[in-house]
Amino acid sequence: MGDVMQDRLPAVAGMFYPGDPAELADAVAHYLQPPCKTDIIPKAMIVPHAGYIYSGPIAGSAYTCLRPLRDQISRVILLGPSHRVPVIGLATSNAKHFITPLGAIELDQDCIKEIQQYPQVHSMDEAHALEHSLEVQLPFLQTVLGSFKLVPIVVGDASAKDVSTILDKLWGSEETLIVISSDLSHYHDYETARQMDARTSHAIETMDTTAIQYDDACGRNPVNGLLQLACQRNMHVVTIDCRNSGDTAGSKDQVVGYGAYLFYS
Repeated sequence: MGDVMQDRLPAVAGMFYPGDPAELADAVAHYLQPPCKTDIIPKAMIVPHAGYIYSGPIAGSAYTCLRPLRDQISRVILLGPSHRVPVIGLATSNAKHFITPLGAIELDQDCIKEIQQYPQVHSMDEAHALEHSLEVQLPFLQTVLGSFKLVPIVVGDASAKDVSTILDKLWGSEETLIVISSDLSHYHDYETARQMDARTSHAIETMDTTAIQYDDACGRNPVNGLLQLACQRNMHVVTIDCRNSGDTAGSKDQVVGYGAYLFYS
């Protein structure tokens, strides 16, 4: 594969979120309407990645808290799990830009080259081509932030240490935001999901990297990597929202859980 590929185009516009730019802008604005529930300044966050009608309200509850940082954040490190392609370790992209209906986001190729020195990091455009876990976060970021560069990473079979090492390298200062894309439990009944997701929220709040297993969160590998590093850096975490598709737009017999969490010093 060559050093530079063409721009990464939207894969789930018109499915997970509106494909029309005006409709998309309206939808994101709607989910960002409720005010932030805290006055903390987040360094990192965990947000869900389902279709907007399901997880948009929960994601919006975290993203609205970035408004005060609009002119401060110039780089976003975005990690999410692989849903389409088997990935060993962490997969970066050769694209120059990631495109959404709201416009183009430039990739921070200098940062990407830096982390490609690590054995767990590989350049793998096919891991990004159809992946929704990163894509659905972009319109929110484009709306609440000003100009920023993106470091998109799809996480596959990787240990918490594999992830935390790379996050530590990319941590930066107040110009850098870290976003982990993860849903919680999948396809349980409403009450079972609520109990499971409450346990997962507790594990995130206490930064317990041993408690979040395969069935608890689809993005458990990047989540556990962040938890390990946040613990080392003496960060704090607050749960902003934790609901499921039975609360937002779906039936209650089989639901998917969603949580929004902010990490701060």
